[in-house]
Amino acid sequence: MSIKLYRHPLSGHSHRVELFLSLLELDAELIDVDLMKGAHKAPEFIAKNIFGQVPLLEDGNVTIPDANAILIYLAGKYDVDNNWLPNEAVKQAEVQRFLSVAAGQVAYGPAAARLVTLFGAELDHQKTIAISEQLLTTLETHLSSRSWLATNKPTIADIANYAYIAHAPEGGVTLQNYPNVMAWLKRIEGLPRFVPMQSSSVGLAA
Repeated sequence: MSIKLYRHPLSGHSHRVELFLSLLELDAELIDVDLMKGAHKAPEFIAKNIFGQVPLLEDGNVTIPDANAILIYLAGKYDVDNNWLPNEAVKQAEVQRFLSVAAGQVAYGPAAARLVTLFGAELDHQKTIAISEQLLTTLETHLSSRSWLATNKPTIADIANYAYIAHAPEGGVTLQNYPNVMAWLKRIEGLPRFVPMQSSSVGLAA
């Protein structure tokens, strides 16, 4: 049965899944959803995901919406060695902790800041930058004595947090003051079968 990923090439949430599929060596059909034309709000898409958001994964007759939920599904089904989602309770909790960061501080910080510069979202840009800087300061300390976010090897926690932090300069958020964070990004980019997200010439990346 074939895997289909409904995505947008500029969506960091979509990139999480696209990257993880590649790391797992899973072939998938990439189906672009035209967000600018509201394709994600069309009745046929709402029937697949009631929240009308990308990404959305179809694996045979199984449909999974939500980026982090998809990561958990793919790890549970295809990562037979539990490399990406450990089965020990404490390590699972650490992974979940940083999935929450991806859905919280990352979403309201660098992801939101990029929405302002790239898509003209009517958000408080300075507030999103402040949230981003607070997050990066915390991660800089966290990564001062470790290579990965949750455990001693890469997990879906790292995959979930990567894209929007890597592309934070597009939202006007500098990474230059956070060498540990930048080194962590490079480690992810050095993983076998890493695939980058499309860059945009906006913000500090202009």
